[in-house]
Amino acid sequence: MKKLLAEFLGTYALVFAGTGAIVIDQQFHGVITHMGIAITFGLIVMSMIYTFGDISGAHFNPAVSIAFTMAGRFPARQLPPYIASQLAGALLASLTLKLMFPANELLGATMPSGTEIQSFVMEAILTFFLMLVIINVASGSKEQGMFAGLAIGSVVALEAMFAGPVCGASMNPARSIGPAIVSGHPEHLWIYIAAPISGAIMAILIFKILKL
Repeated sequence: MKKLLAEFLGTYALVFAGTGAIVIDQQFHGVITHMGIAITFGLIVMSMIYTFGDISGAHFNPAVSIAFTMAGRFPARQLPPYIASQLAGALLASLTLKLMFPANELLGATMPSGTEIQSFVMEAILTFFLMLVIINVASGSKEQGMFAGLAIGSVVALEAMFAGPVCGASMNPARSIGPAIVSGHPEHLWIYIAAPISGAIMAILIFKILKL
C-alpha cells in the first residue's frame, strides 16, 4: 500500500504541476511560456523521484512500469495495481484543475499539432530515449544513486522543450489520460497510449542488446 500511495501521489503531483502550468499559461496570457512549462515538467519529475524513489521506484508512468516488467526488474503481479494508482492520481489531478479552472477547455490535454502519425513517431522516439536513461539509472523498485532524479528530470524537460510544440511531449499515458478524460477530449488519446508504450518497450530491447 505504501508503494501504491507513493505512485498515486507522485503521478498526481506530476499531472497537477505539469498540466497546471499549461492551464495557467493559457489563463494568464502566456505568463509561464513554453520553456517554463517544459522546466516545470522536468522539475516536478525530478522532485517526485527524490521524494518517492526509495518507496515505489517512482515510476509515475504506465509505460515505464510496463518496460521495467519486460526487463525483469519489476514483478508482473504488481503491474496492474501500479498502473491503477498512476491513472487514479492523474485523473484526480485533472479533476482538481477542472474545479479550479472550469472555463479551460483542454486542461493541458496532449494534442497533435500536425498529423497523428507525426505525433505517434515523435512520442515513440521521445519515450525510447527517456526509457534508455531511466533503465540505466534506476532499478525499477528503487532509485539508484544521487543523480538519477536529475538525469531523468533533465531528459523530460529537454524533450518537452523541443518536441512539445509538435506532439505535446507526453511520454506518459497517465499524464495524457487524465486531462483527456476529464476535459472530454479523448479523440487523439490512442497516440499517447500506444506510442509511449511502444517506445519504452523498444528501449528495453535495445538495452538488452547493448548489455549482452
